[in-house]
Amino acid sequence: MHPALEGALIGFALGALLTVYEYYSVKKQVEERAAEKHRKPEFEPQDRTRIMAVLRFSLFLPAGGAIMFWLWNSMT
Repeated sequence: MHPALEGALIGFALGALLTVYEYYSVKKQVEERAAEKHRKPEFEPQDRTRIMAVLRFSLFLPAGGAIMFWLWNSMT
């Protein structure tokens, strides 16, 4: 397999894993906060911003992984 493709696939998998983990951790915090206040769980703007920041970072991981793996393979 070409090193750039391998790096892109690894970057995509890491990005998906990070995004899912962040979403579920924020969701858990929202549910805990709602239980304390005896209200319906709602995402606050800072929660949405936090998830979107990780999602934007995850979009660049495949390209970064492809470049990194391609450079690493060309050096050896």
